[in-house]
Amino acid sequence: MAAKQTEQFFDFDVSKYLGDFKVPGVDVETIVASQRKNIEALTQANKLAFEGLQNVVKRQVEILRQAMDEVATVSKNFAEPGTPQDMAAKQAEFAKDAFERALGNARELAEMVAKANTEAFDLLNKRFTQSLDEARDVFSKAAKK
Repeated sequence: MAAKQTEQFFDFDVSKYLGDFKVPGVDVETIVASQRKNIEALTQANKLAFEGLQNVVKRQVEILRQAMDEVATVSKNFAEPGTPQDMAAKQAEFAKDAFERALGNARELAEMVAKANTEAFDLLNKRFTQSLDEARDVFSKAAKK
């Protein structure tokens, strides 16, 4: 029984019920269409954010794979015989390179996240502006009637 009630709730047609409330000079269909556009924009923004997250995760996996390959290479280099001074120099060089790569990777990932967020925000901001323009037009037409 609860499933049927939920099913009926999602089958609710807003335009049908709002159409029954006749407000002089207000085009209900235009308002409903505007809200549909808002939902579409929100859906698209969520899609952009999700795609951005997927790209970040993909890049993190690539970075991890590169790091594992580098660890294997460095392990072989440290296993070679040498003087303590040579080993210390190798370790210092490795630490410096690893730190620089880590900073570069962190910067790249931060830029990827910022780009995804900016794209999603810009889409929502554009739709919000359009929505306000649509509302202004609907109400200015209603005031003229």
